[in-house]
Amino acid sequence: MRVTVTGATGNVGTALMRRLAAEPAVTELIGIARRRPELTLPKTRWETADVTTADLVPLLRGSDAVVHLAWLIQPSRHESVTRETNVDGSRRVFEAAAKAAVPRILYASSVGAYSEGPKDRAVDESWPAGGIPSSFYSRHKAAVEAMLDTFERAHPELRIVRLRKGLIFGREAASGIRRLFAGPFLPSFLLRPGLIPVIPAHDRLVFQAVHRDDAAEAYRLALLDDDARGAYNVAAGPVLDPAELGRILGARPVPIPRALLRGAAAATWWAHLQPTEPGWVDLGLGVPVMSTERVRTELGWTPRHTAAEALLELIDGMREGAGGPTPPLDPATSGPARVREVLTGVGHTSK
Repeated sequence: MRVTVTGATGNVGTALMRRLAAEPAVTELIGIARRRPELTLPKTRWETADVTTADLVPLLRGSDAVVHLAWLIQPSRHESVTRETNVDGSRRVFEAAAKAAVPRILYASSVGAYSEGPKDRAVDESWPAGGIPSSFYSRHKAAVEAMLDTFERAHPELRIVRLRKGLIFGREAASGIRRLFAGPFLPSFLLRPGLIPVIPAHDRLVFQAVHRDDAAEAYRLALLDDDARGAYNVAAGPVLDPAELGRILGARPVPIPRALLRGAAAATWWAHLQPTEPGWVDLGLGVPVMSTERVRTELGWTPRHTAAEALLELIDGMREGAGGPTPPLDPATSGPARVREVLTGVGHTSK
C-alpha cells in the first residue's frame, strides 16, 4: 500500500509517519510538506509542496490512500492566510485525490468542528458539526466538514474517514505548540507541577486531550480497516475539567467569569503578548465532551497514554525546550531565546 500524507512534518504528521513506516502493510510512504525535513524514515520519500498552489494530482497519483493533515493555526492575525490553506487547500487535496483515483481519504478533523454542546455528558459523532462561529479555527473545521459532505455525495466510490480529535499533546511537539499557542514571553521555569499556583475555573472550561502517538494509532487503524467510514471521535480519559487540572498540576482552581477569561485573552492578544486569538476561549467553553465509544468498539483503538500523562509530557517538554527534527517542531525555528517570534510579531507568522 502506498500512502501519501499532507502536513507530514507537524505534530501528528511526524508521529503518523513513524507509525506507518513501521507498518508492514505500507510499502511506500510519501510525506508532503512546505519545508523539507531532516527526518529520515524507512520506505519514505519527501515531497516539498504547498497545498494552496502545487499541482497535487501527480503527487497523489498511484497512492492507495491520502491522509490530509496540512493545516495552519498561525498567523492568527491574518485569517485570509489560514483559510487559504485550511479550507481552500483542503478542497484542492480532495479534488486532486478524486482526479488521481485515490480510493481512501483520511481527514484530520477536530472537536473544534462541533457546534456548542454539553459538558456534563458525552455526545457521539451525530452531534452537529457547525462549529463555534467566533473561532476561526472552528469555522474552518466546520467548513471543511460541510465540504466533505458534498464531496462524499459526489464520490460514493471513495472511502472517507474523519477523525475528530481532542487537543493533541506530546513532548516532541512542545516547542511547536508553545510557538503556536503560548508565545515567547511565557516563563519556562513556571512550567512545572507545583509551581503553577492557580488555574482559571469555569463550569464550561472542560476539554479533552490525546497523546500524539495515540492519535497516530487511530489513523493507522482507520487506514487499514476497509469498513472504516465517516467520523470518529478520538480522545483519551480523563476529561480535563478544573478539578482534574488542579489535581494534575498541584494548582488551586479559582472561579473566573467567562467575560474575564475572554477579555484577558483578547487584551494579551491585541497587545502581542501571546499568539492565541480570543476565539479559542469561545471554542474551549463551547464544544461538547465527545464520546469515543465508536473508535474503541469499531476500530479497537485503546490509548496507551491518559490525557493527564499527555499534558504533563507536553508541559515538561515546554519547560525543557523539547522539539523534533522537522521545521514546525524544531526549537531552532523560533531563533535564539525565541527572538524570531518577537521580531516577526507574536501571532503573525506561520513558521
